[in-house]
Amino acid sequence: MSAKIVVADDEQNITDVCRRYLEREGWTVWVASDGEEALRHWEEHHPDLLVLDLMMPKLGGLEVCDRIRQQEDTPIIMLTARGEEADRLLGLTMGADDYLTKPFSPRELVLRIKNILRRTGVQTGAAAAVASRNPASEEGDGPAIMFDGLEIFPQERRVLIRGAEADLTMKEFDLLHLLAKHPGKVFSRSQLLNQVWDVAYDGDTTTVTVHIRRLREKIEANPSAPAWIKTVWGIGYKLEARGQER
Repeated sequence: MSAKIVVADDEQNITDVCRRYLEREGWTVWVASDGEEALRHWEEHHPDLLVLDLMMPKLGGLEVCDRIRQQEDTPIIMLTARGEEADRLLGLTMGADDYLTKPFSPRELVLRIKNILRRTGVQTGAAAAVASRNPASEEGDGPAIMFDGLEIFPQERRVLIRGAEADLTMKEFDLLHLLAKHPGKVFSRSQLLNQVWDVAYDGDTTTVTVHIRRLREKIEANPSAPAWIKTVWGIGYKLEARGQER
């Protein structure tokens, strides 16, 4: 079964290049020139992932992302132009899983998509081959991890907070799972980028900061004074909890 991808951008040269590269991977691709068309493809075809330009006619990428997030957790990669940092942060806050800054390499887009498909269990064609060679592809496997009030079930990708299920995105789960597997260990933002996103970023750790903030809002009783995910100033983050894997 082929992975299904929607690419939405009002620049035809971008959608043409993206379609060509993604179809080489054996994936089924639908392209859209505006946000409304992207939403129609999402509703009709139930894709495994969407690539959304931030600025599009009719509906921008942020609004499309927001509407999708109100119903499903379909992975989203946002395309942004240079100088749009505030909008990029807003996109991550609203639930985008990743972003690329224009101009970007279509090969990098393919790699980002492969990493996301692997983590969501859509492992077909070349993506499956990459997963089989990469130990990080087993990030979602392993025993349940139990702390006082926090339970993580990697094989089901479920998290319970004091018995109630937390609605985490893919990347939020991956971040929490990585930290929980190594309680007390401090991870720098760059280390988290490398291990959770599997892609070399050019020193921009904003993605981690935003995802940690969103994660705290979902699992912490008081996100401004977190009990589990602690900031180690000048370095990064750690999970401070006493528990036992089982």
